[in-house]
Amino acid sequence: MGQADNGARLAWVDVAKGLCIVLVVMMHSTLGTGEAMAEAGLGGEGFLHHVVAFAKPFRIPDFFLLSGLFLGRVIERDWRLFADRRVVHFAYFYLLWVVIQSLTKYGAITDGAGPGAFAHHLALTLVEPYSSLWFIYLLAVFSVVTKLLRRVPWPLLLGGAALLQIVPVQTELYLLEEFCARYVWFVVGYLFAERIFAFATAVRAHPRAALAGLAAWAVAEGVLAFTPSGHAAFPTLASLPGLSLVLGGAGAMAIVAGASLMTRLGGPVTAALRTCGSRSIAIYLAFFLPMALTRTLIVKTGAITDVGWASLVVTATAILVPLALERAVRHTPLAFLFRRPTAFHIVGEGAPARPVLRNA
Repeated sequence: MGQADNGARLAWVDVAKGLCIVLVVMMHSTLGTGEAMAEAGLGGEGFLHHVVAFAKPFRIPDFFLLSGLFLGRVIERDWRLFADRRVVHFAYFYLLWVVIQSLTKYGAITDGAGPGAFAHHLALTLVEPYSSLWFIYLLAVFSVVTKLLRRVPWPLLLGGAALLQIVPVQTELYLLEEFCARYVWFVVGYLFAERIFAFATAVRAHPRAALAGLAAWAVAEGVLAFTPSGHAAFPTLASLPGLSLVLGGAGAMAIVAGASLMTRLGGPVTAALRTCGSRSIAIYLAFFLPMALTRTLIVKTGAITDVGWASLVVTATAILVPLALERAVRHTPLAFLFRRPTAFHIVGEGAPARPVLRNA
């Protein structure tokens, strides 16, 4: 979900982002629906729970890897332009949607304590990412940290980031934990952007070999993602330190390969995923409310009693409603919900950002 020039946007990147955002929304929708239906005595797991478990090792790593791909466009530019593109951009959407999401949960947040409690909550979100918006928050943090460390030799930067991911960091600071667990994927996207683009090109040139590789990966991923490890802190083999790093990278490249193959084949599914990818920030920002409302409606009415199908309906609604909303407000005064207004730019939107792909 990093910002990229529309004219230079590559189709496979949008398709890959589309796959990722669908998997992220599916995870939130499926787990939430399963819990709600279990509480209502309607069962707690369905077929989508297996898809969610399969995607867990690579779902977030790939999202951050894709977000790091275009950092090279601005990392060598002055701090003013860099801050506009990689900090203010994400800060604007984070702060706006923190307020929107918090208002929808005003009663639960304040618990009758009034505006003072709400103000305290908003102040806390400045230092601790709120709800699902932690991803937006971390993108800004990752960008700044990487620019500060850009002169560090790439093996040290990559090795340090990998070490943070491998060594379990447990702290009361959610932001720090997520930083350590996810930063390596952003760094990989930044450092190896040129090679990742070359890999995507090679996949399209050799589809049969790519399909064979994807099949082998899927088998290995499935075995490791569903085999218990016997360790309470790391319930599956895929979650074990070190192995989770390998699987995260393998899964991220599998998404790249799959997206590249899909753009070669085309078709309505590819077009739909590309639309989701090009509007991924709109989906990510706004999926929470239609997801919660649809889930509540299904559970209260009992209209769908199968957890898997209920989860699928909730997922589809949580994706389609934000897309429809973004399209509806695109040319209205409400466009600020998904597009940063000129007043919130510190550098003009047309300012050049020279592409720089880092060789590693």
